[in-house]
Amino acid sequence: MKRRGQGLLTEQLKHSNKANRKIKPDEPVQTWLHLTRGNKTVLPSRFRHEDVRASETMLEFFVNEFTEKGQIVFDPFAGFGTTLLVAEEMGRIGYGIEYNKQKADYVWGLLEHPEHLIHGDSRNLMDYDLPLVDLCLTSPPYTNENDDENPFVDYRQKGFDYPSYLQEMGNIFSQVAHKLNPSGHVVIEASNLKKKGHVTTLAWDIVREVSKPLHFEGETIVCWDKYGYVYNHSYCLVFSKT
Repeated sequence: MKRRGQGLLTEQLKHSNKANRKIKPDEPVQTWLHLTRGNKTVLPSRFRHEDVRASETMLEFFVNEFTEKGQIVFDPFAGFGTTLLVAEEMGRIGYGIEYNKQKADYVWGLLEHPEHLIHGDSRNLMDYDLPLVDLCLTSPPYTNENDDENPFVDYRQKGFDYPSYLQEMGNIFSQVAHKLNPSGHVVIEASNLKKKGHVTTLAWDIVREVSKPLHFEGETIVCWDKYGYVYNHSYCLVFSKT
């Protein structure tokens, strides 16, 4: 069942799909985008206080850029299922993992293939029966350097620290690397964070950790009409197989 039409951005950027054009080694690539935040699907009232969904326009751009119809898009932090829903609507096959059971229950009711969303823990990604993926596209849970809540269990446990967060990110994407097709890509949306005058260089720290199992190709800066964390932009960090 189709819930909504493809975004205008997808139509406008069809030419950007690498499968449809030849790229010279020295050809400049898109290094920034100006996008409008927002999602067509309205969350139930019980979830609206935690609506930090990735914008559909951004997801549409990268699904179009790095995949063709019929290929597999994976989100290890599925949240409210936005990546999977966009993938299905664009003719791709969406897979994901979500830790929060209430969110998973909600998303199962929206998906054409609910069996492709796993209620589980992305830190144990290799334990699940996942296919090889063509694109891992995600916005991971954020944390500040001075926070002590564990983002990987939905911020429900204290006694966690920032070095442990980065170590777990490296562990998760080491497993993603094993599930990535040789020509596949990983795109992680992240932002540096500013809280009470202190800046956490989250995006760059993620690059450092994920560059260990994967090859960092560069970043696309996304300028938003509105964002958060005292910034009006975020970074889409692009990786490929080493």
